[in-house]
Amino acid sequence: MSSTVHLRPRQRWTGLAVLVLAVTLVAVDATVLSLAIPSISETLRPSGTQLLWIGDAYSFVLAGLLVSMGSLSDRIGRKKLLLIGSTAFGAASLLAAYAPSAGWLIVARALLGVAGATIMPSTLSLIRSLFPDDRERATAIGIWGAAATAGAALGPVVGGVLLEHFWWGSVFLLNIPVLLLLLVLGAWLLPESKDPNPGRWDVLSVLLSLVGVIGVVYAIKEAAAHGLARWDVPVTAVLGAAALTVFVRRQLRLDTPLLDVRLFTDRRFTAAVLASLTALIGLSGVVFVTSQYLQLVRGYPPLKAGLAELPAFAGAVVGGLLTARLVRRTGARTALTAGLLTMGAGIGMLGWIQQDTTYLVLAAAFLLVGTAEGVVYTLGADLVLSASPADKAGAASAVSETAYELGTALGIALVGSVVGALYTGRLVVPAGADPAAAAQAGESLGGAVEAAHGLPETLAGPLLASARGAFVHGVNVAAILAGVLLLGAAVLSWRLLRGLPGAAPAPAPEQDRPEDRKERTLEETGVR
Repeated sequence: MSSTVHLRPRQRWTGLAVLVLAVTLVAVDATVLSLAIPSISETLRPSGTQLLWIGDAYSFVLAGLLVSMGSLSDRIGRKKLLLIGSTAFGAASLLAAYAPSAGWLIVARALLGVAGATIMPSTLSLIRSLFPDDRERATAIGIWGAAATAGAALGPVVGGVLLEHFWWGSVFLLNIPVLLLLLVLGAWLLPESKDPNPGRWDVLSVLLSLVGVIGVVYAIKEAAAHGLARWDVPVTAVLGAAALTVFVRRQLRLDTPLLDVRLFTDRRFTAAVLASLTALIGLSGVVFVTSQYLQLVRGYPPLKAGLAELPAFAGAVVGGLLTARLVRRTGARTALTAGLLTMGAGIGMLGWIQQDTTYLVLAAAFLLVGTAEGVVYTLGADLVLSASPADKAGAASAVSETAYELGTALGIALVGSVVGALYTGRLVVPAGADPAAAAQAGESLGGAVEAAHGLPETLAGPLLASARGAFVHGVNVAAILAGVLLLGAAVLSWRLLRGLPGAAPAPAPEQDRPEDRKERTLEETGVR
């Protein structure tokens, strides 16, 4: 079956609406849990390690399986895998909502990751099938990217509203009616497409990809949180890197690889993946630390903090929708580089915020960062699809999504580690505080706020002032470093895209003359 389907315009755009519904669902689920963690802790009483896995299991499994599931969609059919994954997503959501223990919730979150890995690359690769025309596809990917960003923005807001009225499981039950609508409309409106010569699905490659990605992500996150003193951090890092090395070598030998790693020899593909990875490092790091800044430094309640971050996500929606027009005017090279530069400048603005900085400055920085990220993410996805063969769109799309997940994990780990290290080094615990409170305050700003509740006012006030000042200092330094990283990515992207086709603005269409229309008509009918 061909990877490209020929549909009327209305069928293509209604099909896109179904894909937008799917990607919004997965994006919401990635962020909706953040505000429910306190309620889950109170109800299920997880240990510290279990609490971390409740938060991480979804992203770890999702990142580890994206490439494998993208390749599987090329083989068995992208529509089929999307519908199977959506059904599994609904079942896992029910399990998570009514999980009787922390262990059950961790398993449910992992299953959600498996199902999510089938949905994300299927949606993007189906866009390639639905929209063979470059200009239409660029617009469609802009809408798709805007939906993904909007879903991530809606997660905390929706979670905050639900948690004000219902128990924590309601954040998972929200998925069920959306999934039912997705299954009905997807079965009805979406066409099927797959690789006509798929070859076999190499299970060993799947295992190597899973072990490699999860090992590397786990090692980075744990090293950022606890350093290299724990034995499991270097062991998992080495294991993950070794698995990825063997994976790459195996792909080069296979007749039908799970992922054609030779795609990285195309500079468009490499530039797009690196830009997406770097942009998400910056965005996720900023969201991670500013969420704490808004709640623990400025004193915003969770719902207000979520609303305060909306300019970043609103900007990303606008950026995604305007990407196609921007690329037609300036070319992909200029648009991608300008997006990374703008994002670096917006993140760099946070290097000068203080505890009492007016919210308008924060909103402006959020808007800049979000708009630029929308352009970079959308254009990156379009470049990845353009550089890959149509029959391998699922696997190529999965690389783009893996960069997204890795960027999110790396951003939280790297930015969080910088802020944490500077916070610990700058914190001053007032004399007279008991050792337990001092140790708790030294772990994090949240720990300092908790410790202050058990101290007399004469000690609590100075402790909170020192902790908040130390945290803001950490945010300042981390923001400047992240801004420099984005500037470096802009320079690299500019160099990689030099002289490539599609990097310059598309030429304006010539005037359509009557003899041109007649010639096209003869060609279409086969009459010369």
